[in-house]
Amino acid sequence: MTEIIPHFVAGRRVAGSARTAPVYNPATGKQTAAVGLASAAEVRGAVEAAAAAFPAWSETTPLRRARILNKFLHILEERGDELAAVITAEHGKVHSDALGEIQRGIEVVEFATSAPQLLKSEFTENVGTRIDSHSLRQPLGVVAGITPFNFPAMVPMWMFPVALACGNTFVLKPSERDPSAALLLADWLKEAGLPDGVFNVVNGDKEAVDALLTDPDVQAVSFVGSTPIARYVYETATRTGKRAQALGGAKNHMIVMPDADMDQVVDALMGAAYGSAGERCMAISVAVPVGEKTADELIARLTPRVRALKVGPGTDPESEMGPLVTAQHLAKVSGYVDAGVAEGAKLVVDGRGLKLQGYEGGYFIGGTLFDDVTPDMKIYKEEIFGPVLAVVRAPDYATAAKLINDHEYGNGTAIFTRDGDAAREFAHSIKVGMIGINVPIPVPMAFHSFGGWKASLFGDHHMHGPEGVRFYTKLKTITSRWPTGIRAGAEFVMPTMK
Repeated sequence: MTEIIPHFVAGRRVAGSARTAPVYNPATGKQTAAVGLASAAEVRGAVEAAAAAFPAWSETTPLRRARILNKFLHILEERGDELAAVITAEHGKVHSDALGEIQRGIEVVEFATSAPQLLKSEFTENVGTRIDSHSLRQPLGVVAGITPFNFPAMVPMWMFPVALACGNTFVLKPSERDPSAALLLADWLKEAGLPDGVFNVVNGDKEAVDALLTDPDVQAVSFVGSTPIARYVYETATRTGKRAQALGGAKNHMIVMPDADMDQVVDALMGAAYGSAGERCMAISVAVPVGEKTADELIARLTPRVRALKVGPGTDPESEMGPLVTAQHLAKVSGYVDAGVAEGAKLVVDGRGLKLQGYEGGYFIGGTLFDDVTPDMKIYKEEIFGPVLAVVRAPDYATAAKLINDHEYGNGTAIFTRDGDAAREFAHSIKVGMIGINVPIPVPMAFHSFGGWKASLFGDHHMHGPEGVRFYTKLKTITSRWPTGIRAGAEFVMPTMK
């Protein structure tokens, strides 16, 4: 009998209605479970549980909230291998990469344990004669997170630790492709002492998403996924009066200057383009070598490394790259390779048609490398979300920078160079939200904030860090004067502090 993965509402696992979707092991292609897909009524039940828990949780002191998150942090550190195994089984990424994902999530939890410091207010004495002002940051209420398949633990932890630290209650809708990690997180939060209803998980598809986006008790929505869906989430949520931060797609370039350390460049590209099978919004999918000599050397060095990439099941410690997440996504990525060939790009390494003994049904594709890609090609313009690296040759730095600035996406980018002047100009002028200088994947640490520009982000706030605190709180300013026996009489003009 197929296991049905449930929801988590009001502190317990709850079986869903009859509608389900299959969950597969990407390495074998075999179904391992089914996940319940929440109806609008079931989503409403989770929101009601969060709303009922909000008054008490919002009045819980920040120090008490931080202590619960600190216990949760220790559980994560002790049981990381257990969570990583669940991620590998449903997503397919190699175990070491799953552990890395968990570590980046842990860092956000660490940041959120600073709630007493993060929520300190400002105070100004004597803004006017014997009049003082101070500000508060107060929680919004019930907030929701809608998260993608590629980081089933890390991306939820970009959201809910900060939201909970600020006094909100949370409803998480994880990807139905790999839902089990979210349930483990819910179990461990309860074990750490989080009151029932403060954190809830509803599995589902578009019906569940739409229910969250239109529910009158949901005050804010955080989303990570593709740009078309991010735009839809942002527009739908804001139309119903909610706050929204919706992170979309990416096409991340890496400029390689002639003076760059080529050994460092090749190592960086191997990890940044092919790590997690390219299923990262911060993956480098376009390399831009400056000058023909630089480009020729880059291709010569990259080609044997890509061909030697060890592809296998995520449970094999020898594997450097696992399978793609679904058969449909494998077909999509393979279709992009077909399109690149049809449009005239030079296919240097072809990863299509990879079959592994014992894993013939798995969703595997090998590392793929294109040269002589041009900006009019589909493989350049669109996000592939697979292990496909496109090399676009540029005659000079100005041409390379223009490629990045002209692209519709602006999530992350990098430059490799020894020239401080070029690096500073790049950091100052490039129209992208996250910049790496000799760092291929410039994901900020948890005490900074994550987010792109242009079609990579819809909303005014980036995720986690100081921006996360601002997003999950509303500002209140109090101006006070206490009676002193001095009466100024009624005033009928705009109040001033003269």
